[in-house]
Amino acid sequence: MYDYLVVGAGLFGSVFAYEATKRGKKCLVIDKRDHIGGNVYTEDVEGINVHKYGAHIFHTNNKDIWEYVNSFTEFNRYTNTPVANYNGEIYNLPFNMNTFNKLWGVITPEEAKQKIEEQKKESGITEPKNLEEQAISLVGTDIYEKLIKGYTEKQWGRPATELPSFIIKRLPVRFTYDNNYFNDKYQGIPTGGYTTIIEKMLENCDVKLGVDFFADREQLEGMAKKTVFTGMIDEFYNYEFGVLEYRSLIFENETLNTENYQGNAVVNYTDRETPYTRVIEHKHFEFGTQEKTVITKEYPTEWKKGDEPYYPINNDKNTVLYKKYKELADKEENVIFGGRLATYKYYDMHQVIAAALTQVEKEFGK
Repeated sequence: MYDYLVVGAGLFGSVFAYEATKRGKKCLVIDKRDHIGGNVYTEDVEGINVHKYGAHIFHTNNKDIWEYVNSFTEFNRYTNTPVANYNGEIYNLPFNMNTFNKLWGVITPEEAKQKIEEQKKESGITEPKNLEEQAISLVGTDIYEKLIKGYTEKQWGRPATELPSFIIKRLPVRFTYDNNYFNDKYQGIPTGGYTTIIEKMLENCDVKLGVDFFADREQLEGMAKKTVFTGMIDEFYNYEFGVLEYRSLIFENETLNTENYQGNAVVNYTDRETPYTRVIEHKHFEFGTQEKTVITKEYPTEWKKGDEPYYPINNDKNTVLYKKYKELADKEENVIFGGRLATYKYYDMHQVIAAALTQVEKEFGK
């Protein structure tokens, strides 16, 4: 008999299991995949730690969370400085003075602000009715056309004029020559990949992989006093009120006989014609010097049952639907719901860890 059945060996489940085990509880951790780590899983290919489910860059302003993750492994000094490729033209992201200089030849912040304001006025948009109008009203037409439109339409699989304006509530614009994507104080990549962290978290738990919770639910739930569920909340309730929607991704990996393919870990392709949204070159996350390199092209796609869910579509319809499931979840006495899928919310890694630790405190006290 276990104290906790943890469904999902991703970050939330692993943090909870680690903390529960530290407190003398017995945990069984299961995952339907053949590996631990959920979407932060990294695998060794040609001596390179490949981020199997897309780029994961750890960043936080929370010193406690930073020290927590560093207690499992050392983090390097990687700083996320992605670039955008628009039909062969290279621009820095997020939008900063380097971007504006390349776009317009401006040098001072005042010149850049003036250019953006001119374009916003020329657009004549006062009440944005869709994503396109919202973006133009924030940053003007040039930035929108070259660096937002194509990427966003690929990401969501529909024209920007058909997307709601709330998707882009704000756009980060910096009037400094700073290419650092995140403003957070702490940032880096774990030496040896994220899998090493999860391995340490789960080393004192019983772990079973390739196990589908829903295929043997009754028996599995009967093995523990409580269940920690990190899967899709609508699936947990057998889609009683309907199916929550997501966007999914298809990853295309290539191992290349070259030391350096693109010169940067992340390159976004912002034109509409290129079918993928970005190319990841994994060795640059850890300053690799291997003779070969591994790249991943990311293709956004419509999600359907059976696909891997990545991005919740938090529009009005899905928000109403999730609230119905949340009401059922709140009544559960022996089930804890946590993580991206169970709370239908996009989390960064530090937020997942913080949420798991908050749940641990709620369950066991400080």
